[in-house]
Amino acid sequence: MPRKNINISDKIETLSILDEHGKLDEDLEPDIPEDELIKLLRGMLLGRKFDERMLNLQRQGRIGTFAPISGQEAAQIGAIALLRSSDWMVPAFRETAAEIWRGRSLESVIIYNSGYCEGAQIPENLNNLPISVPVGSQILHAVGLGWAMKYRKVDDVVMTIFGDGATSEGDFHEALNFAGVFQTPVIFVCQNNQWAISIPVHKQTRSKTLVQKALAYGLPGIQVDGNDVLAVYVAAQEAVARARAGGGPTLIECVTYRMTMHTTADDPTRYRSDEEVEMWRKRDPIERFQKYLLSRGTLSRDKLEGLEAEILTQIQTAIDQAEAEMTSLGDPVDMFDHSYEQMPAYLMEQKKAFLAELDESREEADNG
Repeated sequence: MPRKNINISDKIETLSILDEHGKLDEDLEPDIPEDELIKLLRGMLLGRKFDERMLNLQRQGRIGTFAPISGQEAAQIGAIALLRSSDWMVPAFRETAAEIWRGRSLESVIIYNSGYCEGAQIPENLNNLPISVPVGSQILHAVGLGWAMKYRKVDDVVMTIFGDGATSEGDFHEALNFAGVFQTPVIFVCQNNQWAISIPVHKQTRSKTLVQKALAYGLPGIQVDGNDVLAVYVAAQEAVARARAGGGPTLIECVTYRMTMHTTADDPTRYRSDEEVEMWRKRDPIERFQKYLLSRGTLSRDKLEGLEAEILTQIQTAIDQAEAEMTSLGDPVDMFDHSYEQMPAYLMEQKKAFLAELDESREEADNG
């Protein structure tokens, strides 16, 4: 028998609406209400300003290590803005702007990064999972949530966000395969920020793009300029609509850049050049979006200054409240109360033994 070709769809789109110079493709411009455009800008600005202040707090020794997001605001806000409150968000560990958009308080971020487990608690009214530090593990959790939604026959969706490094993990491939087979309503948002800590994308994969990995699992996928909030918004809008209508999952690759360090324990100057950083700095997603809003009259310089001042006040208020709250936190017994809704017998025994040990230690301290 002669060899035959298998016909496989191998077309992947790439989308850019607002280029790095602020030039708009009017044919692709989405119809977004002006108040929503300002809300998108505010979400991006809040993410950036809070990120900068968190870095200052860390350098002052007032919080511990954290993962900055500067440069990736459009990839997060443009995608997460399409979710409704009944949908679920499943983040990794660099999604601060998206988490705040979804209702997480600035105070909880500060408290968490100060080492208090209370900062990781999610209020019952928020359909967010807590951050996931193990790379890629949360992608499977998102698919499980999506499967539950399909089983219950609701039109909610799940959005999970991860980095390019996660696509090198087995969890990513298992999740996409399961989602494709069972057509779960999951939107996979890959923030391709070019670096998995110190490993560049070209040393992680031989694929020309990350989004083409969707083809192997029978998923639609699209690559977007991740520094163009309009492009991210449009791609997410299409993916969410498809998932709600029963059309299954989508992989979105947002090509963006981490403008600072992987975490505050990292020194990026050891593995990337200043020239590379500067090239990407010229593609800043916030400056680009501001130019667009100013040119169309949605934003004025005065309004922008007022918005920034309002955000700085919000951040300072959150810092003051978080630091005041932390003075009453830190009881080690609390660690027993966060794992189970109903504490199992073995854990109750451990808690009892721990309390007895604490009482003994205090008694010894009182006796000198």
